[in-house]
Amino acid sequence: MTAPGEVIARAESVLIHPPSRPGQIDPRWLALIEVGDHIAQHPEEVWPFVLRWGSHPDDDVRAAVAACLLEHLLEHHFDAYFPRVQLAVDDPLFADTFSLCWKFGQAELPVNSARFDGLIRETAARRELRVKGRTTFDQSA
Repeated sequence: MTAPGEVIARAESVLIHPPSRPGQIDPRWLALIEVGDHIAQHPEEVWPFVLRWGSHPDDDVRAAVAACLLEHLLEHHFDAYFPRVQLAVDDPLFADTFSLCWKFGQAELPVNSARFDGLIRETAARRELRVKGRTTFDQSA
């Protein structure tokens, strides 16, 4: 298996390009799938990549990060990475990425599932406030 750093560097070089034409396989998704192969054994190397590209302005890149990387980080390493995700969702783009994740593995455990769902609700409430033009979020409101 190729070293995670090499796979991440290759993905970085692919993600800067526009998406493929409709009906064609998108090399950006393929690159993220390859990065995802390293999540179970090398999550610390993958996390900065997830954080960076999970905040990308391109909706499709964020969807790929959610489906190929972030949900699998939480699947295998929920306790280690969920607190980091909670901090990262202050970024509206990263919050959108998180909102696209499904629950697998450790994220499906009842206590983790409740935490996951709570953060989904919080990010949805923040998004609604941004749409309405408010910039602060008060959970007591």
